[in-house]
Amino acid sequence: MRLEISREALAGIGAAAAAAYPEEACGLLFGGEGLIDGWQQAPNVAKKREMEFEIDPSSLLAALREQRRGGPTVIGYWHSHPNGRPSPSSIDRAAAAADGKYWLIVTAEGVTAWRAVGNAAGEVAFAAVRLESG
Repeated sequence: MRLEISREALAGIGAAAAAAYPEEACGLLFGGEGLIDGWQQAPNVAKKREMEFEIDPSSLLAALREQRRGGPTVIGYWHSHPNGRPSPSSIDRAAAAADGKYWLIVTAEGVTAWRAVGNAAGEVAFAAVRLESG
């Protein structure tokens, strides 16, 4: 599985994550199947922002309302792991739905891409996605 993202979007997400350090930054991804053509930073409203993220519900609802009116399609989410691994954490798994949305995780080593899917046991799992910038 492959996911394309512009260099500008990748750089913007990386800069937003770096600016939020030591807290996790987060936001929304817009585009279509296999393509991120836009992104947005959203406030992280989690209680322990150094270890987890929660996208501000009003930001998500506003994006979904705009999508219903013909605006950009929300295809996923991004967040940073300021001092963590480039893979989904147990906290990420607990918060995710097996809805096929893309997840980007930003770390000091770079950005990784995942897709939230279900496994045979009916639990949320993350499938690795090859991220390509252009």
